[in-house]
Amino acid sequence: MFSKKEKRFENKFIENLDFGTIIVLVDKKTGVNYLLAQGPDGCGLTPLLHSKGNVVVEK
Repeated sequence: MFSKKEKRFENKFIENLDFGTIIVLVDKKTGVNYLLAQGPDGCGLTPLLHSKGNVVVEK
């Protein structure tokens, strides 16, 4: 499992801010978009949702 060279996640968007970094990741296997927020006190990862509350999925 760990010997694979292929990366499952791809960076779609990166924004560096004063308080940290915002990254949108795409799971290449499922197409689901994730929002990763990194800051000096830690980080958080959550599925990216559109205005109706459904998960954003790449086609």
